[in-house]
Amino acid sequence: MFRLLTLGCLTLALTACDQGPSMQEKLATAQSLQPSDPELNEIYQRSCRNCHTLESTGAPLTGDVHAWSLRLEKGQDVLLENVVSGFAGMPPFGLCMDCNVTQFNGLIEFMAQIQQQ
Repeated sequence: MFRLLTLGCLTLALTACDQGPSMQEKLATAQSLQPSDPELNEIYQRSCRNCHTLESTGAPLTGDVHAWSLRLEKGQDVLLENVVSGFAGMPPFGLCMDCNVTQFNGLIEFMAQIQQQ
């Protein structure tokens, strides 16, 4: 009984220590993902990828579900407004002056991995 209790406590303690993927794993994921839609992929490659795959930019990494969930809590409309107006280090329109609302929403959903959750 004592062994079972000790094992249970140890399991809980180790589970509580799990911080999720390491930064190296998050970076590898961000660099490997790309939209399946050819149009969104082209936009992502030229306008989003350079910031959303590098830790040093401060942008939420593509596929970092935790980082994106904090932003998604504010609502899709707020995220879209931040893209259009610019926010923190992100320039207005995310460097995609010819993108429309549907494309921006698609890019947000892809980078946040909304459909994959």
